[in-house]
Amino acid sequence: MLTIDPKEISTAKLHSYLLNAIAPRPIAFASTIDKKGKVNLSPFSFFNVYSSNPPIMIFSVNRRVRDNTTKHTLENILQTNQVVINIVDHTIVHQASLSSTEYPKGVNEFIKSGLTMRKSEVVKPYRVAESPVQFECKVNEVIALGDQGGAGNLIIAEVLKIHIRPEILDENNAIDPLKIDLVARMGGDWYTRAREGMFEVPKPLRSKGIGVDQIPEFIRNSNTLTGNDLGRLANVERLPLKQEVEDYISENMKVRELLSGDDRSQVHQRAKELIEQNKVVEAWKLLLAK
Repeated sequence: MLTIDPKEISTAKLHSYLLNAIAPRPIAFASTIDKKGKVNLSPFSFFNVYSSNPPIMIFSVNRRVRDNTTKHTLENILQTNQVVINIVDHTIVHQASLSSTEYPKGVNEFIKSGLTMRKSEVVKPYRVAESPVQFECKVNEVIALGDQGGAGNLIIAEVLKIHIRPEILDENNAIDPLKIDLVARMGGDWYTRAREGMFEVPKPLRSKGIGVDQIPEFIRNSNTLTGNDLGRLANVERLPLKQEVEDYISENMKVRELLSGDDRSQVHQRAKELIEQNKVVEAWKLLLAK
């Protein structure tokens, strides 16, 4: 039995033990806005529902371990006392992950992740239109649990309005657990899908992804590639160089044969297969090939 005194290991190591042991964790995909109208969107997995009457949800925004700074979500909430908690299903999990990239303050993560801003009815932060359930909330209290790196800030949010996409409802207007297809966080890069089990989503924090907005329009408007596919394509630091694409074509007979046809949908289908095999850079080279 490995026995650990939390005071005798680094915060980063303790954080890893906690997140790998306390799982799966639901995801609060939090949309906020600052007093100047700048929006922010970020996922948090220290989250759950704690009361039905009144309807209360709590999620925690931790101070960064590496430098003890606070996140834009917390800063915005302290200014406005409002948040929209969007639920993450499998169809948007890669885009949600991409939004956790630490873009500079003022960068709109809706745009970077390729998700749609939908106006809320009673609060100022926008909803994620693609989310299966969206909760408009007022923040009743923020409780700081410490002032050092890794310390949480509990956001106690009261639900004022709920929006549910009709396609996840059954014949009785109840949420169907199979249709909603929820995902949850495990430790490291691992997630779990409620109806199928575990899968990996590489963390975008290791690099700053280019964002969906930087994907060329002919790829972004593909009828084959999904939002998740675009999210994975957007999680690269740079596009392949022209010479890299040309080398890829010259070295692959099957690629040249695929490109010789006029049907770009076949190219996009093959790129989709490469993305599913975690060969994202190769998918980019194929998509950029002429």
